[in-house]
Amino acid sequence: MNKIEKLIQKHCPDGVEYKHLWEVTTWDKRFNAVENNKQPQVIKYKYFLASELKPLIVEGGTIKILTTNISNLYTTEDFAEENYSEGEIIAIPWGGNPVVQYFNGKFLTSDNRIAISNDSSYLNTKYLYYCLLDSIDIISTFYRGSGIKHPNMLKVLDFQIPIPPLPIQEEIVNILDKFTELKAELKAELKARFQQYDFYRNQLLAFENQEVEWKTLGEVGTFIRGTGLQKSDFTESGIGCIHYGQIYTYYGSATTETKSFVSEELAKKLRKAKKGDLIIAGVSENIVDICKAVVWLGEEDICISGDSSAFRHNQNPKFIGYLFQTDRFLEFKKKYVQGAKVTRLRSGSLPTFTIPVPSIQEQERIVKILDQFDALLNDISTGLPAEILARKQQYEHYRSKLLSFKPLTTNYL
Repeated sequence: MNKIEKLIQKHCPDGVEYKHLWEVTTWDKRFNAVENNKQPQVIKYKYFLASELKPLIVEGGTIKILTTNISNLYTTEDFAEENYSEGEIIAIPWGGNPVVQYFNGKFLTSDNRIAISNDSSYLNTKYLYYCLLDSIDIISTFYRGSGIKHPNMLKVLDFQIPIPPLPIQEEIVNILDKFTELKAELKAELKARFQQYDFYRNQLLAFENQEVEWKTLGEVGTFIRGTGLQKSDFTESGIGCIHYGQIYTYYGSATTETKSFVSEELAKKLRKAKKGDLIIAGVSENIVDICKAVVWLGEEDICISGDSSAFRHNQNPKFIGYLFQTDRFLEFKKKYVQGAKVTRLRSGSLPTFTIPVPSIQEQERIVKILDQFDALLNDISTGLPAEILARKQQYEHYRSKLLSFKPLTTNYL
C-alpha cells in the first residue's frame, strides 16, 4: 500500500466530497449568467492590455507577467509601480485557447479570469490547479465563439472537483510537483543540447584554417522553382508533394516520405524534386524560416509548390542541407531579406551564397556526426524528445489516477 492509499484509508475510506467550484473558490468579477448566491464576493485586480505589458518585460524580473497563454515573462517593481497584485491564484484566459495557470507571488495580469481558494485549510490552491489541469479537455468544451473563444463561466463555476482531506491534497501536490520538475529538467537539458549542437555544427561546417574549396551555390548546382501547387490541390493519395509552408511547420532536416499528395493529372503540370534535391521555402513571416530546407531522399520524384525551389547538385545531400542551418547562412539572409509581413530574399541573392566543398568522403564523415546529434535532439522515437514524451504520458496517466476518488454517495450528483 502506497502513501496515498494509506492516507485515504486513514482519512476518507468511504469516499470524498465533490464540490462545485463556486462553493470553494472566489473569482475576480461577477458573471452575468451566474446566480448571485454563487458569488457572494469577488476580488478585483488591475488588468493590462498585451500592448501595455510588452514594454514592461524585463529579464531577471521578480514580478510575474501573467499573459493569457503559457509564458515565462517577468518585470520589476520599478516598472510595475503600485499596479501589481500578490497572492496564490489560478487563472484561465477570458479569450483565446483554454489553459490553466498557477502562480504564487507578485504579478501583473492580462485579461484572465482569476480564482483563489476560499479556505486554504480546506482546499489547497496548487491541488485545485492540478484538478483543473487534469480536466482541461472538459474545460475546453466550456469555451465558445466563432472567432476568439470565451468561457461560459456558469459551466466553469458549476464544474465539480473532488476534495479529499488536506493531507491527501498536499501529498498529491508533492508527487505531481516532482513530475513537473523532472519534465522541466529534461526540457532544460534538451535546450542545452540544442545550443551545444548549434555550436558544434557551426564549428564543423566553418572549415576555419583548413584547405577547402569554396564555391557559390550557383556554381555547385541549379535551382528549379516550383509552380502552381496550392493546399486546396491536396488529395488523400496520388503523387507525393511538399508545400513550402510544410517545410518549416512539419519536416525536419530530411525526409523519405511526403505528408501530402496531388492527383496524377495535376502532377504532370507541376515541377518536381528528385532524390537528393534540397527543397527550399522561398517565403516566410520571419527571417529564421526563410530558405529553411528539407532534403528529399525518397526514391520517387515529388511535386513542389510555388514559393519554393529544388536545389539540384552532385554533393552529399545532407551536407548541403546542414549548411542551410548554420549561423553563417542566417547572417547571409539578414543582408538580403526583403518585405515586412511576408519576407523573402532579394531576387538572385541565394545563388551567391558561398559554401565549403570538401571531398565527398569528408562530407559523409561530417553528415554521420551531425545525423547522430540530430536524432538525439529531434527524433521522437529515440533520444531526449522520446524521453520527454514518455515522461509526459507517464505524468498525465499518474495525475489522472491520483485525482480519481470514490465519491461519497450522499454528496455525489
